[in-house]
Amino acid sequence: MSKLKESFRTLFGGKPGKPDPANFSDDAKVIHERQSGKRTADFKEEFGRTKETSRKNTYWRRRRWLVIIVTNLLFVLSYKLDIQMLEGALTGSRFVGFHLADLNASLQVMLAFKQVLINLLIGTVTVFIMWWLLGGRTFCSWVCPYHILAEWAEILHVKLYKKGWAKNFKFDRRTRTWLWIIFAVFAFLSGYTVYETISPTGIISRALIYGPGLALLWVTLILLFEIFFSQRAWCRYVCPIGLTYGIVGATSPMKVQYHLDSCHHDGECRKVCLVPHVLEVTKAKRADEPIVDIPADCTRCGRCVEVCPTDSLLFKFKGLGS
Repeated sequence: MSKLKESFRTLFGGKPGKPDPANFSDDAKVIHERQSGKRTADFKEEFGRTKETSRKNTYWRRRRWLVIIVTNLLFVLSYKLDIQMLEGALTGSRFVGFHLADLNASLQVMLAFKQVLINLLIGTVTVFIMWWLLGGRTFCSWVCPYHILAEWAEILHVKLYKKGWAKNFKFDRRTRTWLWIIFAVFAFLSGYTVYETISPTGIISRALIYGPGLALLWVTLILLFEIFFSQRAWCRYVCPIGLTYGIVGATSPMKVQYHLDSCHHDGECRKVCLVPHVLEVTKAKRADEPIVDIPADCTRCGRCVEVCPTDSLLFKFKGLGS
């Protein structure tokens, strides 16, 4: 329960807690003692060899991008060709007759109308079960069309930042939680889904299906801000959709697991992570158990799994095997 509580705390913007070494398990203490003072000297040769191989590995990134493109293309083709396979947009749709509804958009609609709409409820339950099984913020990195644009913008941002042509201002992560509450209150008081008007996820989804509009200028401004001023700012500090899915997926059986025994604490995983605070446990003498589940704010993007030179980070569906 304490692990789940800590997971929610960091999801809502709290700083990752530093565990008390006195509370480490005996197995974790043994591993920390064995690794202490020998990470650089004894692991250098092995680390250099495996690191070179792992950096060429983009297995999960290529598959994520393909899933995002194919999913959103299905919406476009269904509308353009009128084949009624995947009707609607990401905020609300029907897949071969089954209602699907984005959880955050559904919450906004129900608060705005102050009633539970039966079709919306059915679609919400279906999506809830699906994303609970996949866990974390899987929606963000595997379906959201803004995510792939922001990821491309991030690649450009990193290059410009290294040359000194861009800044990387950091904001309080609790801002996202406060905005989640504010948008919910606005919907309830105004009877209008305020966030859906400015959501880049909804704007891009509708633009792909029904054609571009002026709202794309807003998305462009967000991307430019991320490129020149703050890396992945919208996803990290603003978007309530990610917070909603993080809450839903907090208890999912699908996890990214950290294995302390094989870790060299090199920090490669934190360099590529969209939400590096979830990987604080990979720092030296931070893990209180030999195997630790990465918390709820994880997007399940697989970037840390790709770059880890020792396979210390792995996807695991708990309940299947050991």
